[in-house]
Order: sequence, then C-alpha cells, then structure tokens
Amino acid sequence: MRNKKNKSNRKDELKTRIVENKRVFTLYIVLRLSVILIMIAQFFNGNYENFFLCILTLILFTIPSFIEKNYHIDLPDTLEVIILLFIYSAEILGEIRSFYVIFPFWDTMLHTLNGFLAAAIGFSMVDILNRNKKSSFQLSPFFMALVAFCFSMTIGVLWEFFECGMDIFFHMDMQKDTIVTGISSVLLNPEGLNRAVRIRDIQSTIVNGQDLGIQGYLDIGLLDTMKDLFVNFIGAVVFSTIGYFYVKTRGEGKFAKKFIPHPMDMEALKKKQEEKKN
Repeated sequence: MRNKKNKSNRKDELKTRIVENKRVFTLYIVLRLSVILIMIAQFFNGNYENFFLCILTLILFTIPSFIEKNYHIDLPDTLEVIILLFIYSAEILGEIRSFYVIFPFWDTMLHTLNGFLAAAIGFSMVDILNRNKKSSFQLSPFFMALVAFCFSMTIGVLWEFFECGMDIFFHMDMQKDTIVTGISSVLLNPEGLNRAVRIRDIQSTIVNGQDLGIQGYLDIGLLDTMKDLFVNFIGAVVFSTIGYFYVKTRGEGKFAKKFIPHPMDMEALKKKQEEKKN
C-alpha cells in the first residue's frame, strides 16, 4: 500500500512539475516577445538608448537557464518567475515606460524584492556548500541566515554605489530627488561651530536666480538611497528568517523550497529540459 501511495505521489509531483515548467516557459516567451516588439518600436523612433536597454533585458532573461545548464543548479519555478518579472519590471516598465516616475512605490517595491531575492541567492550558496560532502564548510542555521542577510545588504550597497556613480559621471539621476520642507546644516552656522542650524517651513528653492517651482528644498538622492537600503534590509530580514527555519526543520518548509536553488544531477537536468521542450 505504501509503495502504491509513493508512486501515486511521485506521479502527481511529476505532473505538477510539468505544468509549472510549461507555465514558466510560456511566461518567458510572452515577456521575450513583448521586449522584442518594444525594441523594434524604440529603434524606429530613434531612441537608441532604450533600444540597447531592450537588448540588455533579453540577455538578462537568459541568466536562469544559463545557470541551470552550466552550473547544474536547479532554480525553483517560483524563483525563476519572480526573476523574469523583476527584470521586466525594472528595465522595461520602470525605465522605458517610466513607472519609476508614474508610480512612486515602484522603486520601493523592486528594492524590497531585490533584498529578498539577493538573500535567497546568498542563502542557497551557503546551503550548496553545506550539502557538498567534499567541502568542510559547515554553518549552523543562524549563521546561514546571517550570511544570506549580509550578502543581500552587500548587493544593495553595491547597487547604490553604482547609482551614485551613474549620477556623478553620466548625470542620469538614478538616485531620485526628494522634496523636503526643512533642513539642518552645520555649514549654515554663522559662528563656524559644529552645531546644526535648522531651517523650517521651506516654501521655495531658488538656484542661480531661478525659482525651481517646488514647495520645498530639493534633496539630491540621500533620502532615496536610505529608503532603498531600508527596504532592502526588510526583504533581507524576511528571507533570512524563512531560510533559518528551513534549515532548522531540515528542509521541510514547502514555502522556502520555492525560492532556494539546489544542486541538480545530470539526469534531473535532462528531464527538465525535455519537459520544457514538450
């Protein structure tokens, strides 16, 4: 009786896996076609910057399959879907369709998701080393979660370095400005003391004799950077907590399995490739 139940469960899991793989492949095709159409439109409109951004997006779409084929690491279908949607949302919707400007929460949402995904990648790297019999590298659940958290925050900081560099050298304003109605500055202290002078209820800002037409003072990226790092922190904490209990329960957490890549043997890789083709 147990053998029959096990066989039926395996068949059900296999059917579910095939259906999920087809859904991922369908999503990949739809997103890819959408990017190609947008790329053609950008080319004929003479917007070559967006044209090359579409090419970059198509290249980024190949990363999940590249990792699976070359490093024999199985990316869960849920994680793969999130990665594809994240790339499309950031590059196509965010940059080309100006969702970063139209929807103020768009950048915050993506940075939160980035913290979550980066923590998942960092956690899986340590998890793979822990599973490797040849490696003497073994960490407790707490330190695995800590490494995942630190990895995610490091990625977040490096990205902010990148945004700052692009703003300084290419004047792209990736660190979006924030309008504030009050500032505190030591430089405004008339006595030259290390004591901040507070200016409240700022109504307008004038630069080189020109009124900027904003009801406040223009903060050039600092608050945006801190907000991005904070929501990255939240995403990292959420997944690190999930990863901790995943290891604590010896991999029984079904929810965590949807986001944690794991080593794949060659037979499983061939089966997955055949499932995608069919």
